[in-house]
Amino acid sequence: MSTPMSGFTVIRNAQLMGYPVLESIRSVLPLVDEFVIGLGQSDDGTRELIESIKSPKIRIIDTVWDTSKTKGGLILSEKTNEALAHCTHDWCFYIQADEVIHQDDLTEIKSSVETAAKATAEGLEVDGLLFHYIHFYGSYETVAQSRRWYRNEVRVVRKSSGIQSHADAQGFRVSGAKPRVLRTGARVFHYGWVKPPKMMGQKSKLLNRWWHGNKRDHEFENFEYAKQYGLRPFEGTHPDVMKSQVLAQEWTFKTERSLSDWTLKDLNLLASDTLESLTGYRIGEYKPYRIVQQR
Repeated sequence: MSTPMSGFTVIRNAQLMGYPVLESIRSVLPLVDEFVIGLGQSDDGTRELIESIKSPKIRIIDTVWDTSKTKGGLILSEKTNEALAHCTHDWCFYIQADEVIHQDDLTEIKSSVETAAKATAEGLEVDGLLFHYIHFYGSYETVAQSRRWYRNEVRVVRKSSGIQSHADAQGFRVSGAKPRVLRTGARVFHYGWVKPPKMMGQKSKLLNRWWHGNKRDHEFENFEYAKQYGLRPFEGTHPDVMKSQVLAQEWTFKTERSLSDWTLKDLNLLASDTLESLTGYRIGEYKPYRIVQQR
């Protein structure tokens, strides 16, 4: 018998933010026995959008987002933990509304959950599973791979460990400590930075309010994607659920950089990449987790 699993996410104003939330949820549904959605008050028909999936696995939990909380994105972890609390099963798959799982990785994920459940039953403390990230930037043909972008993050958690979403909800903590995780070979396709530039500016403005209030709204009025260091052509395949969005891209994004685009920070990143290519070590990598070894 396979280990039962819950899925969970939080969402508010999905259409205003341009999130591929339907694709995100659908990519995880084959893995889970239930899918809990913490739905915040929305102004754009997000509830109707979610209900259009018509899956008996989906359970909507209405939540109230306190719009006066504008420090450090903490409202995001607060609402994530509310959704986690409603999950029925011990092993829970957390997916953010701009993240999608590839159908080719479903078997790997199921196998990893079984391995983790067995290891836990045998006495190994496993709090979650670690996934590799593919960050798209500017277009569906471009990925960001510099040290500015995190390479791995926890996306399956064991609820009974006491694990909780942390800070701006990127990662998790267990009683304030980094969670103990097993590494998987599965990927998370992160599409948070792929939208028409105007919509990306709108999303950035709305999301930025959870960190700074509306003090910086003016910074996003004429948004343009930066030709930042570390952009590479994407050479793989997108998840099937994303194909229509990929084909619908109508804007162009050119990654070519001139000498004037380079900064001192870019040169430092280049030096770091060179060292990594020689040694396999990435300087200053953010690792909010502890990888445990199976017995």
